Amino acid sequence: MEKLLAEAGYAIITGAGPGIMEAANRGAQEGGGLSIGLNIEIPTEQQSNRYVDKLLSFRYFFCRKVMFVKYAHAFVIFPGGFGTVDEFLESITLIQTQRASRFPVILVGGDYWKGFIDWMRGTVLKAQNISQSDVDIFHIIDDPRKIVSVVKGKTGVAC
Repeated sequence: MEKLLAEAGYAIITGAGPGIMEAANRGAQEGGGLSIGLNIEIPTEQQSNRYVDKLLSFRYFFCRKVMFVKYAHAFVIFPGGFGTVDEFLESITLIQTQRASRFPVILVGGDYWKGFIDWMRGTVLKAQNISQSDVDIFHIIDDPRKIVSVVKGKTGVAC
């Protein structure tokens, strides 16, 4: 999918680590796009992967999150840990509070995210701590071509 996004003219920005981030950076290079890594300097953090063309390092998470949001045309979020969930919630909170322009926020891996999203809808939404329009800020999409179409704004999905 990242290759498809790169071929469509998008740069790919990741946390610069191994695994899915490395795959995304590699896809960016294979698609002829710019591959950017935003590394965080913490004791247990990894070295950047070999597919990063431009690396920026940050001491504080909030600075790195600002950079992710500042240049985003979309967030495509794969399964991850606390940092991933933090960045997902930060992005939708900034959109919800109109501190960031509305852009597509896409969760990949519907089975992975199902319990979390069920909790958001069944507990947080039910308690009226968020509204249905807040839940509509993000989408769960597993099809790479549909993701690219949403990012490009060529679908009926409102973002």
